[in-house]
Amino acid sequence: MNRIEQHSPGLFDSARRLLDNALGAFYNRVELLAVEFKEEKTNVVELFICVAATLFFAMMTLIVLTATIILLFSEEWRVYVAGGFCVIYLSGAISSFLWLKSRLKQGGLPFSESLNELKKDREWLQPK
Repeated sequence: MNRIEQHSPGLFDSARRLLDNALGAFYNRVELLAVEFKEEKTNVVELFICVAATLFFAMMTLIVLTATIILLFSEEWRVYVAGGFCVIYLSGAISSFLWLKSRLKQGGLPFSESLNELKKDREWLQPK
């Protein structure tokens, strides 16, 4: 009989194993969240660097090209040519803004994998 009592788990052992499993599942979810956070941070930094470099080089090109073209015209036409460039640049700015807005919406929900896993865990824990 003493041998049977040694092999049967007690209430505290069962509670300890249950808590250990719960903590293991929680640790896995937090680890997944950390990996996704790192990926999102990298994506945002890369996007920011790309946007900054693109804006810098585009602006430098446009400034030099615009000044060159305006200086090629005679003085009485320079104001009209500058106004034309303003209209062109405004339409470019609007289209770029709309593209950037659609690009940011396409990115998807941040931490979607973590949210899906937590949703599955919650459904599994709910009584049927």
